[in-house]
Amino acid sequence: MSKKVVISGINTSTLPKLNAKEGDALLKKIKLEGRQDLREEFLLGNMRLVLSLIQRFSNSKECGDDLFQVGMLGLIKALDNFNVELGVMFSTYAVPMILGEIRRYLREGTAMKVGRNLRDIAYRAIKARERIESANVREASLMEIASEIDVPYNEVVSALDAIAEPISLYDNAYSDSDDSIMVLDQVSDKKTPEDMLNYLVLKSEIEKLPQRERDIIKQRYYSGKTQMEISSVMNMSQAQVSRIEKNALSILKTAF
Repeated sequence: MSKKVVISGINTSTLPKLNAKEGDALLKKIKLEGRQDLREEFLLGNMRLVLSLIQRFSNSKECGDDLFQVGMLGLIKALDNFNVELGVMFSTYAVPMILGEIRRYLREGTAMKVGRNLRDIAYRAIKARERIESANVREASLMEIASEIDVPYNEVVSALDAIAEPISLYDNAYSDSDDSIMVLDQVSDKKTPEDMLNYLVLKSEIEKLPQRERDIIKQRYYSGKTQMEISSVMNMSQAQVSRIEKNALSILKTAF
């Protein structure tokens, strides 16, 4: 009995199978004879290739259906760009194209956007880690990885941190049959009661400030704007902003 897997509404046990000879014949008709009517048949016959490749990303939290759709996009791109005259097997060309499309989707679909330079360093570091651990049968240190790719240690650390997938405070940190502990349960708060009281007093006193002073304090210390930026927004000179800010800070100090 064939194994049934349903993905994107497709019962994969019913997918057609193309052997190498059949696939090669279809490719030549599509690419050399312009038989675009055979594209769907060829793509359907290669869906199993996409399914086998997305298994490599089984640890990802992304939906399998989404990964399959992205993998199919990679398969279509491979078909569009493949040159039958080079004498290369289609699967040899298509596999990196499909994997690249999935990896790009996973990188760009993270909650935090990461710059291209950091991503490049991170994935070079991951490859270097695999090489080192394969050769030495032990865990590679970050210093070894940095040396292997000739990138400063602190940049490697930053890059790997940048691509790490964020976790929820409500994810399970530990679980057994009787009880579970969430990440939130393990996070400590180092604020003292005095810190909290000062925060509440400050918040209350800021709200008592005149509108103009309150706006400038919030923009300066909560939004991180410069006096020049505030002067542009509030249509006044930087000197005026500076004078109002000093007056507001004096009022807050008196309150404390």
